[in-house]
Amino acid sequence: MKQNLTHTVSRRALLRQSACGFGLLGLTALLAEESSVYAEPKSTDPLSPKSPHFAPKAKRAIFLFMQGGPSSIDTFDPKPRLTRDDGKPLPFKRPLTFAEGDVGNLMKSPWAFKHYGQSGIEVSDLFPEVGSCIDDICVIRSMVGDSVAHGGAVLQLHTGSNTFPRPSMGSWITYGLGTENQSLPGFVTIRPGLAHGGAKNYSSSFLPAAYQGTPIGNAGIKVEDLLAEPIEYLKNQGLTGEQQRYELDMLQKINRQHALGRTYNTDLEARIQAFELGFRMQTEAPELLSIDKESEATKKLYGIDRPETRDFGWQCLLTRRLAERGVRFIQCTHSTGASMWDQHSELVRGHTRNAQQVDVPIAGLLKDLKARGLLKDTLVLWGAEFGRTPVAQGGDGRDHNPYGFSMWMAGGGVRGGMVYGATDEFGYHTVEDRMHIHDLHATILHLLGLDHEKLTYFYGGRYHRLTDVAGNVAQKIIA
Repeated sequence: MKQNLTHTVSRRALLRQSACGFGLLGLTALLAEESSVYAEPKSTDPLSPKSPHFAPKAKRAIFLFMQGGPSSIDTFDPKPRLTRDDGKPLPFKRPLTFAEGDVGNLMKSPWAFKHYGQSGIEVSDLFPEVGSCIDDICVIRSMVGDSVAHGGAVLQLHTGSNTFPRPSMGSWITYGLGTENQSLPGFVTIRPGLAHGGAKNYSSSFLPAAYQGTPIGNAGIKVEDLLAEPIEYLKNQGLTGEQQRYELDMLQKINRQHALGRTYNTDLEARIQAFELGFRMQTEAPELLSIDKESEATKKLYGIDRPETRDFGWQCLLTRRLAERGVRFIQCTHSTGASMWDQHSELVRGHTRNAQQVDVPIAGLLKDLKARGLLKDTLVLWGAEFGRTPVAQGGDGRDHNPYGFSMWMAGGGVRGGMVYGATDEFGYHTVEDRMHIHDLHATILHLLGLDHEKLTYFYGGRYHRLTDVAGNVAQKIIA
């Protein structure tokens, strides 16, 4: 006799018995969504090219860092009211400041502003050559940071955090996209500053070590010394390429055996990859650093023929050479001791000297990139950790101002010939289209095809990102 196994189940019992199954369905959906963000084939090289989250406007980024803080109201943010009220007291209470002592009244800009290009954007006499490129530039006049001191402000500009070491912007970008040239580093920083964070500003922090920036010299090394027979340090004069390859293969075999059976170690993996990269760089780096083959017209364009612009001109020319060879993120820093833009006194002398050193090279870089068809997919960022106050300090200087300052972008899908945001009549506080550092980072990542909320890394029990838990893309500046 057959047994009847049929029985009824109430809806309540069905839901109770299958509750875990519903949870697993939700988890599966979440994991599928996350895996689709990084649907990349596994590669032994962490710097192999990766697909962006969506179609990018830019393929690479260049950051021209003016360490110390140029004065926005003396460069890219003219203030007629400041001129009119020169010498009068500031009509509102000052916010938290870096230096309270020796504070004076309102001080007008010592430089005149002129309209440039078809857009008619005003730029001061400090930057006439950059002004000639203004129709390719979006001037952001509404930057805001969280620190009045250099250390925290520089760290936040580079990493998103003004308190704790975090992966740098260049490290996040190479982590998300890899690089197009496997014979060069994905992230290069040229003559980085030694002060205010130093190597923390191009560190990969808790990201795999392969994504840290590769420095070329530092601010304490002169260009002449840096260029002294670079091939001598990049090539092994005692062994042939075949002999070096054999040695490296044997060494890598030992390293791989050492790594087997051990918990995955990013430092060890980065060291293994660094040996390979160093070997490949021998064929490309010497030619990269040899700018002698550039035409005299090109050298003149960058100001290499003039003593005051030769140093930064070389940095900008090397930046272009790195960009056209597929390096993902390049930074060059204007910071050499007394040449920092930190004029708490002697504003006219210091800013004049600094602008003379960088104006021609920066304009040369923009014009050269455009002429070679590279500007359209190369994002160029110019700026510093903060601006400066509209009131005088030390007689003829200005204090730090993170409450409203200027930066600019060019190329890489940015709308040129426009101004984004505004500060008040005195240039002290942002009053329109506020762009916090987190917003700047979100916008940069967006232009490179990366969603700042999805570009994450799990560390210390939670997912981290460059923009922490903030950041909005400035859609208005995107072409």
